[in-house]
Amino acid sequence: METLLYVLYGLEYAHAISHIKEALVEAMPKTKLELIFADVMCSSINPLEDHRKSNGLGYLGSCSSVNSLGAATGTRCSLGGLIWDLLEGRRVEDYLLLWIGPDNSAFSNVVLTFIGCEIVRYDATEDQLVTDVSQQKRILKRRYYLVERAKDANMVGILVGTLGVAGYLHMIHQMKELIMLAGKKAYTLVMGRPNPAKLANFPECDVFIYISCAQTALLDSKEFLAPVITPFEAMLAFSRGSQWTGTYVMEFRDLISSSQLEVSKQPEEARFSFLKGGYVEDFELQENGDGDNDGTLALANATEKALQLRNRDPDSLVKGIAKSGAEFFVTRSYHGLETQANSSSPEPYLIGRSGKASGYKDEKSEPETL
Repeated sequence: METLLYVLYGLEYAHAISHIKEALVEAMPKTKLELIFADVMCSSINPLEDHRKSNGLGYLGSCSSVNSLGAATGTRCSLGGLIWDLLEGRRVEDYLLLWIGPDNSAFSNVVLTFIGCEIVRYDATEDQLVTDVSQQKRILKRRYYLVERAKDANMVGILVGTLGVAGYLHMIHQMKELIMLAGKKAYTLVMGRPNPAKLANFPECDVFIYISCAQTALLDSKEFLAPVITPFEAMLAFSRGSQWTGTYVMEFRDLISSSQLEVSKQPEEARFSFLKGGYVEDFELQENGDGDNDGTLALANATEKALQLRNRDPDSLVKGIAKSGAEFFVTRSYHGLETQANSSSPEPYLIGRSGKASGYKDEKSEPETL
């Protein structure tokens, strides 16, 4: 029985994929290894049509076997700008995947999407074939840890990383509803490519949900103060009773069309936190059932609940858990530049320095020594 090998690659190697095909055919003409290369999906002439129906869809190369296997008539798969067809009666787990490219986020995307496949990576820069990808399997454990971190979050920031992908606005509304029903506070932040410096300006957010294309969805850096998760991971974290079935959805458009993301009323009961080692409650009594919708009273109540407890030591401060941005702002020790409203006497003015930064008038210039 022939072994089926699908060759996936980074888009930076798409220009040389025809030469790679020829070299592989000459290198192993009599092997029982069936090589099938993925194609690069080109842009469509009519972007409003479905790319599977548009006549303007083109590929770089042809979707066929190098051993003249014929056209594939099975399920079509696409990932990271690549598209390929599965043979009829075959599953993805039946294939051996070869990735040509470095160990980057695109390769991590392949590992998470096809977690049940055996994957081999060829590093063209180092000219090395890496068969042990056990370290990449740790990515899944790391992502599961971030999901547990997200469950204990009180304030969630929704990062909008793209405004050009279809369905992003629907996903934002769906994430807001999911977060609200989970008893948490959501804030929407529109920015380009997030980095640790940008996200550090929002310390009140315990976790961020990054809505972007699948190729840039994974942001896992030690420099981030709060974890950044994908919409699929947010669905696992904020939906009570949801379990991971083994499939990992990286494209949020596939998450919208799937039946997994169902926003429903969450049970108001305590849950067990693996990180805190005890039961925690995500839901609070909504003002004892009064349903107060007045914005002024709501802000006053939030400020009242965020009172700080101080002991005799003025430097020590015991903070409660902030449930909103207003509560977090009250508990901060620095609120920005403040005016002394209670003081009516004018402050004395001071004359500043004059001159250049290289030498002010009040500075004594020293002669240069040769």
